Amino acid sequence: MRTIFLADAHLRSPDDANYRLLLRFLGELAGRVETLCILGDLFDFRVGLPSLPFPEQEPVLDALARLRRGGTRLLYLEGNHDFHLGTAFARRIGAELHRRPVMVELQGVRVMLCHGDLVNPADWRYRLLYLALRNRGTALVGRLLPAPLVQGLRRRLQRTSRSRYREDRDRWDYRAIITRHAATIRRQGCEALVLGHFHLPFIEHDGRFTLLSLGDWIGQFSYGELQDGRFTLTTYSP
Repeated sequence: MRTIFLADAHLRSPDDANYRLLLRFLGELAGRVETLCILGDLFDFRVGLPSLPFPEQEPVLDALARLRRGGTRLLYLEGNHDFHLGTAFARRIGAELHRRPVMVELQGVRVMLCHGDLVNPADWRYRLLYLALRNRGTALVGRLLPAPLVQGLRRRLQRTSRSRYREDRDRWDYRAIITRHAATIRRQGCEALVLGHFHLPFIEHDGRFTLLSLGDWIGQFSYGELQDGRFTLTTYSP
């Protein structure tokens, strides 16, 4: 049995190298993976609004749908770049869609899955933005906005996110933040924490608990795997 964990591909165009490599990787998983867990930010931007079509994302959605038809279970957690995805998106690829962190049992292991964007309690600016963007009222208002305005907001959010990531990386010790959060998850009775968001690949085992931070699929091409109850962190080499 194999379970694959993937996060932070930030896909934009099918012409991009990371997009092409991800399609190849997904094709190689067919018939070989029991569960695929996508922990947010698969796309650089996707919000479930009728005024925002995303034709450039169809190839990867097709690849995910093929995996599901082949018997692979798909778990998809929303991130800070892909949210308000809705039931139509979940049906499109056959995924179990989660807006928040979720504890699941995989191969007999109790695993907490989360994107990671709410792990840092000191990042109050992001928490306020999260509350503003992720509530149902905002989603309803967004459905009434004209397409050009929504596209403008999309570009602004993308620029702001990239700028803030660089600032926050210099400001905070990401590994320490993740490790502290893992201690909290462990006290809840989980045996593992798997998360993305920080673009920081590392894995820690202590015999009873595993912490797996996935890195990204932008230039690192890192992903996690659970096989026969053991976690590993791997770099994809086509």
